[in-house]
Amino acid sequence: MTGAHPATTPSLLFATSTGEILDYAGLSMAGSAAGRISAPEPEDLIELPPGSELFALPGRLPIGIEPGSQTPALLNTDPYQPGKPIQAVAAFMAPAHTAIFSAAYQTEGTDVPILPLFAYTAVGWADGKFWVAGFRSDDDCRQDADQLNQRLLNRRTRKHLNQNKNNRLIQHLGTCCLTYGCPAARNYFLGRWEAPLPCSPSCNAACAGCISLQPSGCCPSTQDRIVFVPTAREIAEVAVPHLEAAPRAVVSFGQGCEGEPLLQSRLIEKSIGLIRARTDRGTINLNTNGSLPDAVEQLALAGLDSIRISLNSAQAEHHRLYYRPKGFDLTDVCRSIAVMKRYGRHVSLNYFILPGCTDDPDEFAALSALIAEYRPDYIQLRNLNMDPEYYLRVIGYREGATPLGIRNWVRQLKKKFPALRFGYYNPPLR
Repeated sequence: MTGAHPATTPSLLFATSTGEILDYAGLSMAGSAAGRISAPEPEDLIELPPGSELFALPGRLPIGIEPGSQTPALLNTDPYQPGKPIQAVAAFMAPAHTAIFSAAYQTEGTDVPILPLFAYTAVGWADGKFWVAGFRSDDDCRQDADQLNQRLLNRRTRKHLNQNKNNRLIQHLGTCCLTYGCPAARNYFLGRWEAPLPCSPSCNAACAGCISLQPSGCCPSTQDRIVFVPTAREIAEVAVPHLEAAPRAVVSFGQGCEGEPLLQSRLIEKSIGLIRARTDRGTINLNTNGSLPDAVEQLALAGLDSIRISLNSAQAEHHRLYYRPKGFDLTDVCRSIAVMKRYGRHVSLNYFILPGCTDDPDEFAALSALIAEYRPDYIQLRNLNMDPEYYLRVIGYREGATPLGIRNWVRQLKKKFPALRFGYYNPPLR
């Protein structure tokens, strides 16, 4: 959590009706922790990471801090053109960065659209730069903006697609790469690090924040879901060359462009067999909701190296309300962790971070109890990609004790569980 911090207090940002982003020195930057508004400390702030984006938030007015008072204040009009409408501004940070505060704003009216499925981090302006309330949570460069040469990627992707016209999975990954800019698909075509193996068009949950399937009238999905089930041969044709040649090679079932991979456990089992018959190099990983512990055991026996279980909350009711599961609950998820640990496999929790909610004392206690009992190896600190207010409504969040603060939350977890590791990506194991 180290790095340069601003020399002066960042000022508030707002967007004009034409989308121009301006700063206003009359109010300083504020952050939100599940609706609690405060001024970030200097150590909470880092320069906006390369590859990040800024968003104007429709129907939402920016909240800043009155200089010298620490009092939140609403900015409801353009200070440079009084009477002109404005919007709040948020940052969508580049991968490997975790939010400390969400953007501070007030939603106007009841017919405001739900925000798209991104994370909305507090951002301000100081010293000629944008600053965000967050920290770098993984030093791995695998999705850093400076690692991408778009012209090289386009050339290699098109060449690979032309050479593999009969492999539907490779063709699907080409769309993920060139149309949706999927970082994992990009790295597959560049022959490095972690490659994706989507395989399941169906799911046994209806997650409120699903990025590949949303009901009509809700926030739009950020990418299309795979519409076919690849064969084990097609999967192996992606995985084997990647594992044999890529540095720090990982291949992962369970991607944003699919449903729940455990519903294709027999296919995954057969695919692992084909892969390991040809190479013992690299890590075979599964990203999953952890819903089917018997299937997880089947895959552990087949040679699955690691599992990453996505988790919005360690509280059973919050988990149910977000995942809207079909035939499983948090107990089954915990059993899946126990199965992998019993076979000596690596377990990560893909833990969704929403400041003020994640670090709520009750949530901290529930997560601590889960870690103490099931002993996962790793926590991936992933920002919740969802409208913050909508998420809090979905899980029935009720404001309680003062949140710990995200930095303090991480410190306390490290103190309680010194063997637990933290990061952002699936780690290569061999």
